[in-house]
Parts: sequence; structure tokens; C-alpha cells
Amino acid sequence: NKNEKQSSSKDKKLPRFITSKSSSKQASVFSLNFSLWNVLIAGMLCYLIFLAFGVVGNNEEKPTEASLSTIASDIKEGEISKIEVDGHEVRATYRDGTLKEARKEASTSFIETLSEYGVSLQTATSVEYIVKKPGGFEVWGGLIASLAFPLLMLLILVWMFTRAKGQGMQALTFGRSRARIIDPEDQQRRITFNDVAGAKEAKQELMEIVDFLKNPKKFIDIGAQIPKGVLLMGAPGTGKTLIARAVAGEAGVPFFSISGSEFVEMFVGVGASRVRDLFDMAKRTAPSIIFVDEIDAVGRMRGGGTGGGNDEREQTLNQILVEMDGFEPNEKVIIMAATNRPDVLDNALLRPGRFDRRVTIDLPDLEDRIEILTIQVRNKPLADGVDLRRIAERTPGFSGAEIYSLVNEAAILAARNDRKIIEQVDFINAIEKVILGPERRSHLLLPDEKKVTAYHEAGHALVASVLPHTDPVHKITIVSRGRAMGYVLHLPLEERKFKSKKQFIDDLAVTLAGYATEKIIFGDVSTGPSNDLEVATNRARDMVTKYGMSDEIGPIALANEVGKPLYGMFPGSDSYSEEVAAKIDREVAELLRDAEKSATDAITKHSKLLKEIADKLIKEETIEREDFEKLLLDSGIEPKRLSISEELSS
Repeated sequence: NKNEKQSSSKDKKLPRFITSKSSSKQASVFSLNFSLWNVLIAGMLCYLIFLAFGVVGNNEEKPTEASLSTIASDIKEGEISKIEVDGHEVRATYRDGTLKEARKEASTSFIETLSEYGVSLQTATSVEYIVKKPGGFEVWGGLIASLAFPLLMLLILVWMFTRAKGQGMQALTFGRSRARIIDPEDQQRRITFNDVAGAKEAKQELMEIVDFLKNPKKFIDIGAQIPKGVLLMGAPGTGKTLIARAVAGEAGVPFFSISGSEFVEMFVGVGASRVRDLFDMAKRTAPSIIFVDEIDAVGRMRGGGTGGGNDEREQTLNQILVEMDGFEPNEKVIIMAATNRPDVLDNALLRPGRFDRRVTIDLPDLEDRIEILTIQVRNKPLADGVDLRRIAERTPGFSGAEIYSLVNEAAILAARNDRKIIEQVDFINAIEKVILGPERRSHLLLPDEKKVTAYHEAGHALVASVLPHTDPVHKITIVSRGRAMGYVLHLPLEERKFKSKKQFIDDLAVTLAGYATEKIIFGDVSTGPSNDLEVATNRARDMVTKYGMSDEIGPIALANEVGKPLYGMFPGSDSYSEEVAAKIDREVAELLRDAEKSATDAITKHSKLLKEIADKLIKEETIEREDFEKLLLDSGIEPKRLSISEELSS
């Protein structure tokens, strides 16, 4: 009785058409279709087998048709050696091998028939006489063979009608919601805040939603109304969907998940119908949570020049707005949405009463990354020397999804090397693989190209070590990864939220150091620094147009965000005159020239150290931080200080 009560209560939590009974019914329909398909295939095989037996039987030599009088006369003359009687068929085998066949009356024996033609009993018995009795297999085989084709056609018709009915049902459910549901009783798919590392402020903010879903009476008694909509904002991979699932898991309520793009179809009105169906499902199972991922697919600003004039998308958005307004004050249904582009959302979605609670999920900091790594390696065998803090320090700016990919890549690298445990070196190599791509050791450089690449990367590392406002160098290599012929790995001394003008200027010098090194050492420039020039130019333009770091232009923002209209203007259009544009170009060019001069001065001053770094790269291809710092100390340059944990680990 207890089990029956639990199952009935579980079914009550789910909509009528997704209960366990309905699931079993759908399973039985599927098994019925599957059985019909099996029977159809079996019938076709049987029919082909009978046809094959018929073809084999037809390959035998056919006897010549003859009359009974002819066979009786030939028996008298002694030309026949054997007679086979099979019902009303008589087959005569002649001494020369000839076969003849005749028909007689089934009710009369063949001996009596011969006597009527004047053949004596002694003459008739001188011939080998065989009477065949029809067996059960032959009777049933003939019956099956005669009924096989009609049965096969009947099965084909039944199968065609079943398929047509299924397609008709799909057409009838075209406007139904396609949301995935996570049952709170499903322990395998249910997650809680304990499974989500980091995002402490976001979890604290969302605990009010959990408390309301668990104890709504506490809020209702005091007259409080919980927000109907919660908008999760953050960069891709920061765990917006995971946190939404954790809210439902903590509250123990059904979780309806759907993507914004699944509402939009070719036919106008389908998306609005699916929205209505989704909200009906959630209301019948209240308290519950509706989660719309990538809501900007349907919630883009209307009439702003973005997203086009899609009537279906706008009707879907209108229906979402209506459904959110249609909630009763204490409907106990929370709608959560996620986006990484909140700037393009329609203002009607963000007004009070709809998505009036906005939770920002930032990229994880150092402690958060350590927690994420701890969760990700729970079921993975690690070597004794693995230091998760050091791995977290090497991954500034990594999102939760990138950390998951990092741990997975480390496990793959360990398995590729036939090891049963994951070592520290696997994580270090996985970091570089996630950032730049896999190594391309088969991509061999010519000696001249290798020398140019070595000096290019040595210039980056040298300038980064000499200038005061730069991040320390952790690794230099000329081994190709992805599209890069070589690279220098910089890691910050501490994680910063802001960046000063001095840091930007020194970063520009480091970025152009490879370009300046090629001009100084070889008196020529290759295509290698092309990406450096692009990065430096974009960074310098942002300094002038976004951050107000130009003395001539002044503190004014001149760059529009891509995708967001500014005062009705289309995205990407300039909001300044040609005269101001010319000033911006001059300022950008001046910043880049100053950065090149700073890099050139540093390279010229420490040319001996530059050659030592380049020669070591040509010989060993990779220089780790410890070896690089020895080169700096030998040249009288003090390396930038290490973080506390790295000092302890080293």
C-alpha cells in the first residue's frame, strides 16, 4: 500500500500526458509497432523461402504429358521400368530414362484402371509400382504457400495504416510543448547546490526562490510576493543551466527545461501555442520551475533593427509576456531564463513583474576554480603529486565548462599514455591544449623559419620580463599548437577585475615585441606577427573609444556594443563625425608607435639575453619558468615575484 501511495503521488506531480502510466502506454504502442515490423519482415522472409523452394523444384526435368492408354500399352510392351502414383497423378519412368505423366481418377486404384485397358495383373505387377501418400508437411506447406502472399499484403496494409496514424498524431501534437522534465524523485538526474561549485552570491540570491517553493505559506502570510521571473546572466560556460537545475533540486519541484529556439517554427502561431502548453503543464504540477535557455532567441528587442521582422518570434515573445502577467499572485510557478546577451533583450521582459530579479554569474575566481576542480576529479584517479591549487592558478579566466574540458583532456592524455592515474603533467598539458589546441610536432619548420620563430617568441618573453606592468612568463615554446607557430604563456600574479592605462601600454609593447624583434635582428618582417598586430590594434582602439585613455579625445565613449542599438541607430554604425574618426585613427597609431619604441628599446638594451633565450629555444624548443628565471638572474634581471602557493610548492 505504501508503494502504491508513493507511485500515485509521483504521478500527481507530473502532467497527465507524462505520467508513468502514459509512459507505459507509449512503450506498449512502440512495442506494438516494433512487433508488427518484425512480423512483416518474418513474413517476407518466409515467402521468399517458399519462392526459392518453388524455383528449385521447377529446375527438375518436367515429364511429358501422356494418356493412360499410352502408358498401358507401353507397360504391355515392357518399355516402362517404374510407376509412381501420387493421388490422381501417375508418373512413368521408361527404361531409356524418359518420363511421362498421366492423370487418373483419385477414387480408383491404378491396377483397376490398367485392367480396364486390358493389362493383366501379372504384367502390371512386373513393373516396379510405388504409391506415395501425401505427408503433413506437404499439406501444410502447400497451404502456407497459398496463404503467404495474402497474409503478407495484409501485414503491409496494417503497417502502413499504423505509420499513417502515428504521423497524424504528430501533426495533432505539433503545437505541444517539447520541454524536457526532470522529476524531483529522479535521484540520478537531480542535482543540488552541493554539486555546483563557486557562484556563492548567485546561490545566496536564489535561496529565497528555494525557500518560497518549499515554504510558500511563510511568504503568503506576511503579504510578500516572490518574483515571478529570474534572469540568469553570465558568460558562456559559467553554469547558468546547472544552477537553475540545482534550484529545482534543492526545492524538490519538477523542472521544465526548453531552449528559446524550440519555440520558433516556420508556421506562425506554433511558438505561442507551445508557450501556452508549457505554462499549462507547469501550473498543473505547481510548485514547479520553468527554465528557458538562450531566451534571447525569442526575447530580442522588437523594432530595434536586430533579429529581423520575424512575426513568429514576436508572437512567441508576446505570448510569454502574457503568460507571465497571467500568473496569479501566488501561483507557485517560477520561470527562470538564461542568456549571455542581456543587452539585446526586450524592455518588456525586464520590467518589474516579469524578469525583475537578475542574477549575474561571473567567471570563477581562484577559490571557485579549486572547488570546481575538486568536484570534477571526484571519480578520477589522481597521482599523489597533483596540486589542484597550482592548476587553478594556471587557469585564470577559465569558465566552469572549460575546467570540465580541462579535466577530461587530462584523463584522455593519461589514458593515451597507458597510465591508470592522472598526473600533474597531464593537467599542465591539458591547459595548453584547451587554450591553443593540440601539439603539432609533425609540423616541421625550416631552419630559417625556426630561427625567426625562436627570436619572435624570445622578444615577447624578454619585454614581458623587463617592463614593470606585465604578467610574469611561465613558459616559452616554439612547438606549434593549433594555428600558433609558438607562444609565450603569461599568468598574472593576482587576479584583477580592473586594468590600468599603464598596464595596457606595457601589454601593447609585449604584443608588438615579436614584430620589433624581427625588424631589429633580421632587418625584415614576416607574416608571423599578423595576429599580434591585429590584437594590438583592437586593444589600442578600445583604449581610445571605450575606456577614455586618450588625452586628445578625452573621457568619452565612442564605441557602440555590437548587437545593441544606441538611440535607434543600427549596431555597428558610428556615432561620431569623420573628424573625430580621424583623431581616433591618429591616437591609435600613436599608441602603437610608442609601444613599438618601448619594445625596441628593451630588446636593444638586452640583446645578449635575447640571443641566449633564442639559442636555447632553437636547441630545446621549450623553456619552462624555472630555466627562464635562471637566464634572467644571470643577466641581472630580477624575476617577478611568485604567488604564495607557488613559492610553497616550489
